[in-house]
Amino acid sequence: MAKGWLKAIAETPKLKSTVRIVGLVDVNPQAAQALAQAFDLTDVVIGSSLEAVLVETRADILFDVVIPAARHDVVSTGLRLGCHVLSEKPMAVSLEEGSDLVRRAEVAGRIHAVVQNRRYISGIRRLRAFVDSGVIGDLTGIHCDFFIGAHFGGFREAMDNVLLLDMAIHTFDAARFVANKVPLAVYCHESNPKGSWYGRDAAANAIFEFSDDVTFTYRGSWCAEGANTSWESQWRVIGTKGTLLWDGNDTFSAHRVVGSDGFLRELEPVDVPHLSDDARTHGHASVIADFIAAIRDGSKPETESSDNINSLAMVFAAIESARSRQRVTLQNRTV
Repeated sequence: MAKGWLKAIAETPKLKSTVRIVGLVDVNPQAAQALAQAFDLTDVVIGSSLEAVLVETRADILFDVVIPAARHDVVSTGLRLGCHVLSEKPMAVSLEEGSDLVRRAEVAGRIHAVVQNRRYISGIRRLRAFVDSGVIGDLTGIHCDFFIGAHFGGFREAMDNVLLLDMAIHTFDAARFVANKVPLAVYCHESNPKGSWYGRDAAANAIFEFSDDVTFTYRGSWCAEGANTSWESQWRVIGTKGTLLWDGNDTFSAHRVVGSDGFLRELEPVDVPHLSDDARTHGHASVIADFIAAIRDGSKPETESSDNINSLAMVFAAIESARSRQRVTLQNRTV
């Protein structure tokens, strides 16, 4: 992931002229050195001690791309030493640790935000704008399918709750953004299908209750071979007057009711407008740009931890529901 972040900075002129990489930290310094060479970073401090490198470089910002288990210590160190911190998702491995990081950022007077890059792509922005337009009436449901046979190797294949914690959080966060509603409760079932190359929990089905009687459902698997969906999931967004479909790639289609008679009402196609090529449709680059803009003007980035913890709460409520086989409410689960 560090390569993805550095590539976004290097290939975005505004970021390249704004951000100067002053240090790279890795438990294996040779890996950091290789990364520095790959991106022609000749004047950087390299080390295995985060605190030592931050003290030496007097960095303003810490980009946190460590594995989830190390996140709390890394973010805490960065905040304690005066850095604004932009973290990979998930923001924590427990809701308690996530809440603690939100409080630490508040005490430090620094911004801690999370890379939910999926909500910074044009497709998700188009969904939100279309729902907000009211063309298909009041939102009643969002339904997402995610099925990919992903052979990562490494730590993911040994993770507990791997689909929910490492991937479904993208769709959960995007659905919360598109709906612009509050998640209230969830019922979830996790499984590890026959033939799975993951240790456990590679598939999940979840039903979320959002405010204003909106339902969000998620069906997903990371060991489903034969018909991969988009990484963004396939979406069906239903309103009181019509439905929007998105394949997660480039295909949008929408229809709304225009007739008032008959068993099946007459429909008409509806255009799903393209968005202008603004600064919030370029994935990682847009997340980083939003983060830096917030530091400069004192605003809150869209994925600040105090908001993103609501998406994390969805994940952990789903995990609890899967373990207990009970409906779980999300009340009092965030700071």
